[in-house]
Amino acid sequence: MTTSNGIGSAESTPQLRKAAFSDYQQIAALGAHYGLGKETYDEWAHLWANNPVLRRVPDCPMGWVFEREDHQIVGHLANVPLAYQLGKQKLIACASRSVMVDPRYRSYSFQLLSQFFRQKQVDLFLATTVNAQATKLYEVFRALRVPAGTWNNSAYWITNYPGFSASVLKMKAFPGAKALSFPTGAGLWARDVAQGRFFKTRGKSVEPDFCTGFDDRFQFFWQELCERYPKRLLADRSREALEWHFKPALAKNWTWILTLSQGSQLTAYAIFLRQDNPEHGLTRMRIVDFQTLQGQNELLRPLLASALERCRQERIHMLEASGFSAEKQSVIDSLSPCGRNLDAWRYFYKAAQPALAEQLKDPAAWDPSCLDGDASL
Repeated sequence: MTTSNGIGSAESTPQLRKAAFSDYQQIAALGAHYGLGKETYDEWAHLWANNPVLRRVPDCPMGWVFEREDHQIVGHLANVPLAYQLGKQKLIACASRSVMVDPRYRSYSFQLLSQFFRQKQVDLFLATTVNAQATKLYEVFRALRVPAGTWNNSAYWITNYPGFSASVLKMKAFPGAKALSFPTGAGLWARDVAQGRFFKTRGKSVEPDFCTGFDDRFQFFWQELCERYPKRLLADRSREALEWHFKPALAKNWTWILTLSQGSQLTAYAIFLRQDNPEHGLTRMRIVDFQTLQGQNELLRPLLASALERCRQERIHMLEASGFSAEKQSVIDSLSPCGRNLDAWRYFYKAAQPALAEQLKDPAAWDPSCLDGDASL
């Protein structure tokens, strides 16, 4: 929820209505005003025009807008339908995305979220990019913090010390940031060497492969994953769902898919996504998902090592990980990452029915990652 300076005056009561594809230009302009990443029309429309879940819920709205009498959009909340599975239950989830309201109309923010949580065809409501300004508003609607993972901090490794230092100094508005980036980077490098942040985690027998897309192996893996974890809430990781989720990023070469296999079968994979901060000149890869069969979480080590090596080769400033379950986080922590605190708990959820709500109270029912909700859309 943004709190930037207003873009107009509250001269009249804005009207709430469903969003439409024709609203793209105004929604994009509103987002640009608040420093949100710019999406092309095709990238933005893809979330609904090609969304496989809409075959099951064709009337699901793409979101809502507040519009003034002069047809100026002053508020927006996107609504992205997603498929989840818990045992044999096939669930419809909706993720809130791009919640933004002109501060002059902030009193209407409640109505936007009210529309979101009022949807009847939805089993599970998700919000995975909540900031400090929006936290209390989600809590008003009795949305809960996901009971697994740590969603108010992240782990990271620096993979380009001068570039990372320059972006941090720029962020802090430090005079002479460019000139100081190399000595500052050298200091950070020396610190990381002393703290053991350079490591070897894979031998010749464990060599991950980089894939350029999702093939039939991912479909077989998804089917087996569901069978092995019938009491775990799982975002749809079928081949179709993964192709839809990452299509825009794959087209830009912003997604890395790393796999480990035995013969022709996948045993584990990790998905990394480019999520830069252009305002501060920071380039960043994030691991947004890791899955393995038979609980072999140690396979995350060689996958991370390969990604870190590629980040260094491509001069990307950092690699980041956040939100994973305790079992996966312990593997991440074993590689001695740096850490940073976030401004809020990012991941909230609300189950529509009491029976599902009771199931989801158990941390063991969760395997959260940034594949959930809108965190990697």
